[in-house]
Amino acid sequence: MTNQNSAIGVFDSGIGGLTVLHQIIEALPRENTVYLGDTARAPYGTKSVETVLRYSFENSEFLVEKGVKLVVVACNTSTAIALGHLKVELSIPVIGVIEPGVRRAIKSTKNKKVGVIGTEATIQSGAYTRALKAADPDIEVYSRACPLFVPLVEEGWTDNEVVEMTVKAYLGSLKQSGIDTLILGCTHYPLLKKAIRKFIGSSVRLVDSAEETAKEVQSTLKIAAIIRKTGKGAHSFFVTDAPDRFIKVGRRFLGEKVESAVRIER
Repeated sequence: MTNQNSAIGVFDSGIGGLTVLHQIIEALPRENTVYLGDTARAPYGTKSVETVLRYSFENSEFLVEKGVKLVVVACNTSTAIALGHLKVELSIPVIGVIEPGVRRAIKSTKNKKVGVIGTEATIQSGAYTRALKAADPDIEVYSRACPLFVPLVEEGWTDNEVVEMTVKAYLGSLKQSGIDTLILGCTHYPLLKKAIRKFIGSSVRLVDSAEETAKEVQSTLKIAAIIRKTGKGAHSFFVTDAPDRFIKVGRRFLGEKVESAVRIER
């Protein structure tokens, strides 16, 4: 039985979802959280639809067993492929990262030319294009898969020559397209903001859906009257592979809050 003191559950294919968790903790410092990073099976972006669905359900079941009151699908690939199914199957609210980012992009764009970058699975799913077109049929969407961005971030490479070359290779055509807004359609990508902004130019607004997702979590908890009113939130972390690397890389996202992580078997 969930109540106000029950935790918010967050899952991601690995470490990138900590950008979403960071914004949730900033917006809702009283809330307890449980984070699951499926580090043994990351990345999801190159996996089949069936595999992503199965992983997403397994991750959700783990969080539900922990007694969470709400599940945040912090992975764009899982959101694109599994969110609709999870909303049907789970008896608690489920929030993804695509719709909040789309809403911000629609507000941001002046010329109705919006770029989307993400993993291969996210881009191939067409989820961002569908959501943008549903919100405004006149929007022109330019999308690009950037599969090397995730391993670069996980390696801690966010600002060097290799990153600059990779950004240039992926975003060259987007830069020529005249977009004025670019959705960072993967939770790892905010860590490459500096390199992306340097290449794409300061006139293009970068949309990081983590902030918008945190706002949605806040309003959902308020509407359901399960927002925590007192105390300071406690945060626990679970991973499916060796915790050491998660803790090391996780501190780049969340600082000292990532003190330890428990490995679970898959």
